[in-house]
Amino acid sequence: MLDEPLAINTSEDNYLVTAVICHVVKPGREQGYETWFRGIAADARKFKGHLGVSAIRPQDHAHPEYVVILKFDCYDNLKTWLESDVRREWIERLQPLIEKPEAIQTLTGLETWFTLSNQPMKPPPPRYKMALVTWLGVFVTIFMLNRLLVAPLLFGLPVLLQQLISTGLTVVLLTYLIMPFLTKLFRKWLYPVP
Repeated sequence: MLDEPLAINTSEDNYLVTAVICHVVKPGREQGYETWFRGIAADARKFKGHLGVSAIRPQDHAHPEYVVILKFDCYDNLKTWLESDVRREWIERLQPLIEKPEAIQTLTGLETWFTLSNQPMKPPPPRYKMALVTWLGVFVTIFMLNRLLVAPLLFGLPVLLQQLISTGLTVVLLTYLIMPFLTKLFRKWLYPVP
């Protein structure tokens, strides 16, 4: 159950939304948590707009922290699930397994590219910073792909097919390589220490 409403800009209500949920599991209760997670995930799939759920399992078994990534098609459907009686019952079953209340962060857009791997619950940087770093990432990726792939290898293909291949590769490279690298590179600017 949520103690307070999720803070989100209402102009983004119709966009895909990701909830990042952190659970610190009591040592020795990991197996119970895994069983709990499979059960709640199965029930979440039954809710309208559910697009998937996954968990990042802890690397440090002395401090088992699980990060659950839950995706819905819009904020209203996510909110319906988070505030549902079904989820409330699952959260009650979770209490003996965790050390402290869960932490929930919602992400609706570019900020999913700006999550630091070792600090998943950190709030996203300002949008103008995300836009500038994304612009840089897109520019570099498209420039390199055009020089290395499109011009020499895809030259004879129809323009639409060239664009389909290059934009697909751009998205994959940005998601898995370029944006994680740029987020680390510009970390101090994106996340200044107060």
